[in-house]
Amino acid sequence: MHIDHGNDVPTMPLSQGASQNEAGRPRVPRIALLADSFLEVNGLALTCRQLHDFAYRQRFPFLTLLAGPNTEFREEGTTCLAQLGFSRASLPIDGGLVFDPVFWRHYRRVKQALENFRPDLVHFTALSNCGILGAIVAKRLGIPTVASWHTNVHEFGALRLDKATSFLPDRLRKSICRFLESFSLAGILEFYRPARLLFAPNEELATLLETRTGKPTRIMRRGVNFHLFSPEKRNRTDDTFVLGFVGRLAAEKNVRFLPVLEQALIAAGRCNFKFAIVGQGSEKPWLEKNMRFAEFPGVLEGEDLARAYANFDLFVFPSYSDTYGNVIQESHASGVPAVVTNRGGPKFLVKDGVNGFVARNDQHFVECVFRAMDPQTDFAKMKTAARVQGEQASWDRVFEKVYSDYEMCLDMLRGSSTTDGNDSGREIDDARGRPIG
Repeated sequence: MHIDHGNDVPTMPLSQGASQNEAGRPRVPRIALLADSFLEVNGLALTCRQLHDFAYRQRFPFLTLLAGPNTEFREEGTTCLAQLGFSRASLPIDGGLVFDPVFWRHYRRVKQALENFRPDLVHFTALSNCGILGAIVAKRLGIPTVASWHTNVHEFGALRLDKATSFLPDRLRKSICRFLESFSLAGILEFYRPARLLFAPNEELATLLETRTGKPTRIMRRGVNFHLFSPEKRNRTDDTFVLGFVGRLAAEKNVRFLPVLEQALIAAGRCNFKFAIVGQGSEKPWLEKNMRFAEFPGVLEGEDLARAYANFDLFVFPSYSDTYGNVIQESHASGVPAVVTNRGGPKFLVKDGVNGFVARNDQHFVECVFRAMDPQTDFAKMKTAARVQGEQASWDRVFEKVYSDYEMCLDMLRGSSTTDGNDSGREIDDARGRPIG
């Protein structure tokens, strides 16, 4: 391992940067990942770390560029990790995320890292520090890009604005929020448009991206460590019905619905229950003030988080804006059924009435929780179904498909080079099997 705190990204040794793979192994794409979240606790960071680790285990040539507290460079096996330090001008966002308005000062480092590594594709993940700078450098170096969509930032912004402008008349507030959501979505889509291939976490977003950008879009699901998250981690023996939530305690997660659910349970005469709300965020003080039967252990990781999941009886996730829902897979792997809304990505992970419930609206969400708590519901069967689905969500399986899509993209580019530069010179199939050019 080599750590460098100087002004330059060190020249990559040929053992890591050579254009050839190990003798006897078929050549795999050389990928540079622009990870706009890596060290934090969120779904994008988890996915980026898992992709980097997958490449390391498979001995694939892989470079990850990320923003972090320090500037350092690390080589391990065939993988390289370059962390670019934040400046003192950095602005904190939510959930530990930071935006650095002078991140441009790393231009030379990013350019040198890409020139040394010589990737076949640059994969960017968000419109933020590394994504913006890396995409520009890749374009200037003539390196084709692919991009994955992870977060509905346009919806998050609108939801937070709605909360911040609650003093305005409803009609005016909703009009302003709709404009912001539409305007920001259009801007983000323009950033994604130059990519040769897009990845989306669910079918609805795949259709949106294809329609609005005209680019082929593949489904990129998520995995779960079903060895870590397991029903065997349960160590609670009391008969209290525990409703669990894990995630950022922020407006976009619709966490203010949790006190509404609590009041509905109390009004229905339910008394032997409590909420376990894991996470941090700006809404935590409000929740602590407005919930009677809830505990707030903060952010948990590793074995502590696995035990928390296993000790839930039902996972409740009222978010309307999540694009996927890693937490749903973690709850399923822990043998815990989930109640989710019918908007966003989580509904694609829950089989209604089998391993959880999909709620049509707030009132139906409450009814789904009542149904889960009903002694006549075969809850043991639902728990088993949840675990079975969790065991099928392998990270390796996810990234094997991603690498297949990388190769498909490169095949498409090689095909287009014989058609006078026409990007659609080779027809490929999208994630639903429809031919797109």
